[in-house]
Amino acid sequence: MKNAVLPAVTPPAGLEGLDPRWSRLVEAVDHAGVTRTWHVLDTAPDAGPDDVVGTLLCVHGNPTWSYLWRGLARAASAVHLGWRVVAVDQLEMGFSERTGTTRRLADRVEDLAGLVDALGLSGQVVAVGHDWGGLVVSGWAAGELARRGGRHGSGSRVRLAGLVVANTAASWPAGAGAPGVLKLVLRPGLLAGVTSRTDAFLRTTLVLPRPALPAPVKAAYRSPYAHAGERAGIEAFVADVPVGPDHPSRAALDAVSDGVAAIAAAGVPTFVAWGPRDPVFTEWFLRDWRARVPHADVHRFATASHLTPEDPQFAAAVLRWLDERVLHPAPQPEDGPVEVRVPRMWAALEERGGDPALADSPAVIEMSEDGTSRSVPWGLLKRRTDELAAGFTAMGVVAGQRVSLLVPPGADLTATLYALLRIGAVAVVADAGLGVRGLSRAVTGAGVDWVVGVSKALAAARVLRWPGRRIAAGEISDAALKVLGVEATLLEVARAGAHRLAAGFELPAEPSPQAEAAVLFTSGSTGPAKGVVYTHGQLAQLAQAMGRTIRTGPGQPLVSAFAPFALFGPALGATCVVPAMDVTRPATLTAAALADAVAAARATSVFLAPAAIVNVLATAAQLSADQREALGGVDTLLSAGAPVPTPLLQRVKDLMPLADPRTPYGATEVLPATDVGLSDVLAAGPGEGICVGTPVEGVVLAIAPLDGDGHAGVDLVTTAGVVGEVVVGGEHVKDHYDQLWFTQAASVDVRPSPTLLGQVRPGRWHRTGDVGHLDAAGRVWIEGRLAHVVVSADEVVTPVGVEQRAESVPGVARAAFVGIGPRAARQFVVVAEGEGDVAVTRTTVADPELSESVRAATGRNLVALLLVPALPTDVRHNSKIDRARVGTWAESVLAGEKAGKLT
Repeated sequence: MKNAVLPAVTPPAGLEGLDPRWSRLVEAVDHAGVTRTWHVLDTAPDAGPDDVVGTLLCVHGNPTWSYLWRGLARAASAVHLGWRVVAVDQLEMGFSERTGTTRRLADRVEDLAGLVDALGLSGQVVAVGHDWGGLVVSGWAAGELARRGGRHGSGSRVRLAGLVVANTAASWPAGAGAPGVLKLVLRPGLLAGVTSRTDAFLRTTLVLPRPALPAPVKAAYRSPYAHAGERAGIEAFVADVPVGPDHPSRAALDAVSDGVAAIAAAGVPTFVAWGPRDPVFTEWFLRDWRARVPHADVHRFATASHLTPEDPQFAAAVLRWLDERVLHPAPQPEDGPVEVRVPRMWAALEERGGDPALADSPAVIEMSEDGTSRSVPWGLLKRRTDELAAGFTAMGVVAGQRVSLLVPPGADLTATLYALLRIGAVAVVADAGLGVRGLSRAVTGAGVDWVVGVSKALAAARVLRWPGRRIAAGEISDAALKVLGVEATLLEVARAGAHRLAAGFELPAEPSPQAEAAVLFTSGSTGPAKGVVYTHGQLAQLAQAMGRTIRTGPGQPLVSAFAPFALFGPALGATCVVPAMDVTRPATLTAAALADAVAAARATSVFLAPAAIVNVLATAAQLSADQREALGGVDTLLSAGAPVPTPLLQRVKDLMPLADPRTPYGATEVLPATDVGLSDVLAAGPGEGICVGTPVEGVVLAIAPLDGDGHAGVDLVTTAGVVGEVVVGGEHVKDHYDQLWFTQAASVDVRPSPTLLGQVRPGRWHRTGDVGHLDAAGRVWIEGRLAHVVVSADEVVTPVGVEQRAESVPGVARAAFVGIGPRAARQFVVVAEGEGDVAVTRTTVADPELSESVRAATGRNLVALLLVPALPTDVRHNSKIDRARVGTWAESVLAGEKAGKLT
């Protein structure tokens, strides 16, 4: 079918979210020297040089049009002295002219250059592109850079100020097939049927976003593509995907790839916005961008698919990035980054392993469910660590590569971690408690180069197509090695390393304190798990801070039933005992298993997750006399990661009478932040929330007050009694979130008072997402999560205090306080687990007497008290209640809908 020739027109009135004043038709000379007419969205066509700070040149991909950028245009227009947005409809697409000709990638790059000249753009221009529009605008940007001799921000009328790309390509291997699902679309006889003869390709694209696009938005996207003639450009765009070395656009794609390299070399600020659920532009493309433009800022929009600019946070993220990286870039310190001298993470391991007097003493003790144990001395642990370090380098592991560790805590994991740290590789640690989907998202998103795991983890890696080469830990059959694509076992890696060391091989130079050391994933209890990046210096500082807080060091054995802290033992010179349990599920720890672990090393320190404490108490009746005696010798008991109720700590003290149970407060991003013991909590007395003590050495804590809408501001105060978001400052705060630039920027967005400014360096703050207050003694009280604050028509209520008072009523075991209904008419509800005679097996409304008792205790006019068998909590701690989920569920139940499953 001959391509239709159709004139350019302006869009029809009434398209959802599109300001008709932005539309204009512009004539420009194309690559063939013919004048063509483009449809362009232009938010400030008459703006003078003093009216805007610059121009965002936005280019859509396939099968969309300039409508894709309406959110960015609207947000930019709302800012005084903001950005002018010029969003083009490429020729043959949207409402631009259908010329009846076929346009290749090189043609489109040249066509765009002609349009920019016709528009007379000048000053700062940021190139913005999505999908194959990203290739086009990157090619144009590279051309602009070349015309200025490769100098960023200087020279001609247009100054290339930045590059923003979303789910697009920087390159594609010549020998590879079509990317993602395009393999299916490009099959012979199928292309025209799904792209131009029908609108199947377009409709499929429009169902990808989550949350789903509203029907009027989908209709707006379809409006320029009503019949086959208007969709010819969609077919041509797909056909122009450069598949194979002989494709007509292969040379143009290679030229764009070279141009991206030039953009990187020139240091052009670059922002990569990514939707990880894209079936075409998969993780390979994101990794390629990161490799080609190492300085690029990356943000992964967790729920986004292909149409990333449709994400609700996209415009805000881009505008913030423009402000921080283009308009007001932070000056670089003349003397370079501040370096704080701390012992290397492996210093204590080398010292004790190399000391004849200590080499045979235990470093790691692994307990088994059959009552046996395995003791690994310091000398052997050091030797195995060195062998693995040498063996990994022989395998090709190099500094900066990411290695996912899916190995249970114990000697193998400890030696592997320290070997990787020693050679400068980056350890990626994600808790199996995230579940298959969460773990898969973490490993895939981190872009790992290697996976070291037990057979079960490697099987998941195979089925879920995780990236990275495979190394097996633990026992595994020869058949499984082949099926799972395993290149070597840890034992084979160690043996290869031993041979290299015997031959005089020297390990690579030690990584610098500023180099990335680890990506530690959060629990995912308050949203998708985030990767938290620590440098070598920060990781060592974290270990030292933990050692001071948990009173553990050389010669002080530590029983760790919380997987992350089993890895700090060698850094502290402490023997670490791993009890018999499923470490991914702390609630599997029994009192007997804990006592046996304590006895194995005569340990005086114990570190338990909150969920582990609950089960230890529940199984305490099964302890023998010897086991009770062993627990009686513990003088330091710690629990962290989630609040532990005071009554629970008091019951623990019955098992360990010498211990003053301590509950350091912190998060994956900064641990520890505060420290508190049971005696401190009792001395503080009752209060609003949970007392988590005072800041530990080296930490500064402040409050960002809440406003009347329940939002926390940027100003920080230390005034007693002020409720707001808890903000922590210190040198062992995370370096940044991995590939979450916008999240990271928000997490350090604070304005300290002059006094606080002098105590904490810029960038070393972390907004915890918790709400609370300081008391007159400087103690911190946690009142819940910022996202769980209930805002009604006339007040802002934090949840924990209300829940504590509800739980003081006999029969109420655990409670969640939520609000339902619109803000102007919001009502309060408590959803609770009952105990004893109040326990239920299905959802029910509490009887009037119990409801009235809870209303009286809480001091709140609750519209309902709902009893449930169990509240939804995180797996890692079994104590962080998902109040957002509870609130949504309660609203549906009280609206008369069928009570669905809550947990």
